[in-house]
Amino acid sequence: MSRAPSCPCGSTVRYEDCCGRYHAGPLHLQAPTAEALMRSRYSAFVLDLTDYLLASWHASTRPLRLEPNEPGLTWLGLDVRRHTVVDADHATVEFVARNKLAGRAQRLQELSRFVREDAIWFYVDGDLR
Repeated sequence: MSRAPSCPCGSTVRYEDCCGRYHAGPLHLQAPTAEALMRSRYSAFVLDLTDYLLASWHASTRPLRLEPNEPGLTWLGLDVRRHTVVDADHATVEFVARNKLAGRAQRLQELSRFVREDAIWFYVDGDLR
């Protein structure tokens, strides 16, 4: 019996039981914390789920559209460095995401800001480190 692959966000849990439930779930099934939302957004980048990325982006900073991943882009991993709860409706998550394109490894380190409205967490913006 083969084992289902773990989630792209780096957890050892199956994708369907981790970020996949937020990607495919009904509106009431939302990421319970800013860190869970950030992990689900990383997985959405890996899987090229641009609709989910836009829906989880706060309306005040959301772009009109997102381009799909460049052909040949491979996501290599996610390292969550810090999750800070500012108050009940605001949080930050610092992370490093690694990828490879055309044989060149890249890393993106960001301190992201999140806000919760009507019990739903949204990505607002971030500062590259």
